[in-house]
Amino acid sequence: MIKVLGLALYGPLAASTRYRLAQYAAGLIEMGISLEIVHLLDDDYLRRRFGGGMPSPFALLQMGVRRLIDLRLQEHYDLAILHCELFPLLPGRLERSLIRLPYIYDFDDAFYLKYRSKRFRWATSVLADKFDTIISGAAAVTAGNKELLQYAHQFSPVVSYLPTVVDTARYLPKRVRSDEIFTVGWVGSPSTSPYLNELVEPLSILGREGQVRFLVVGGKAPNIPEVEVVEMPWAEHTEIDLINTFDAGVMPLPDDAWARGKCAFKLIQYMACAVPVIASKVGANMDVVDENCGFLVTTTQEWVETFRLLRDQPKIRENMGWAGRERVVKNYSLVGNLPVLANVIRSCVQSKAQCR
Repeated sequence: MIKVLGLALYGPLAASTRYRLAQYAAGLIEMGISLEIVHLLDDDYLRRRFGGGMPSPFALLQMGVRRLIDLRLQEHYDLAILHCELFPLLPGRLERSLIRLPYIYDFDDAFYLKYRSKRFRWATSVLADKFDTIISGAAAVTAGNKELLQYAHQFSPVVSYLPTVVDTARYLPKRVRSDEIFTVGWVGSPSTSPYLNELVEPLSILGREGQVRFLVVGGKAPNIPEVEVVEMPWAEHTEIDLINTFDAGVMPLPDDAWARGKCAFKLIQYMACAVPVIASKVGANMDVVDENCGFLVTTTQEWVETFRLLRDQPKIRENMGWAGRERVVKNYSLVGNLPVLANVIRSCVQSKAQCR
């Protein structure tokens, strides 16, 4: 049995930890690979941050000590997978030195921009190239979209495309309707809900033409005149049922470097439930969505026109929804991508001496 230590930044409440690491564990066991996941920042940390607060310094210290204890157990493993980073604000070379195993670096966001942003300008001189250093020291890299894949190729010759995927045996279409109001839906987090401001004008226009509901799951919705706006808390056990109430799933994004690093995961979730999608023509959205399952838009008028089409043509909604489901089963399913991760792990373990 190959033993792998998964080093996640966040606990299981974070979607990236669940979908980039945890959901693979059961399938990997059947392939002779044991994946044990440990994290630095726990779920209470995330809840406090989403609520606008911060954990106490003592709680942060406890989490840091626990991470160091986990690192002391590396000798019991054959390989590590580092997702995001080991410690925030730790220079890349020091972080690399703490991982004594060959490691796979996995990322699904443009983390390399983190310490180049205005927020961390005080640390840019020391940390700007942190992720370049971590990528260059990895035995292999798994990247969540083509933008990240291209970036990683600058620093590593061993890079694999591993999109963020869903378990299509769990994400199943099941139309759940309480009325006939045209329902536009979005699933996300407080950190990405500001992107919803792009939809205020097009949805307001639509709302003046008839009843429209905008269902926002997991984030703060903007005020949209003429539209019934409903905010629902995110929970793993209700997420799929809520998606199945959508007539259209949306993913607005600005066209900037951070957004181009996104992996279009919302769209994959919607499409797995046979929901047609409308998304900004940015980054990985353009890889996930084709003309059979949804629309890529750039202007307010395009948002309005595609909303109208899906509102007025239920047959088109149905056909696009099922085309999206088929596309996810073929390209973005857990069962289809499990061998990709397993092969990367085996390759690193087999060439362990060269990976160090």
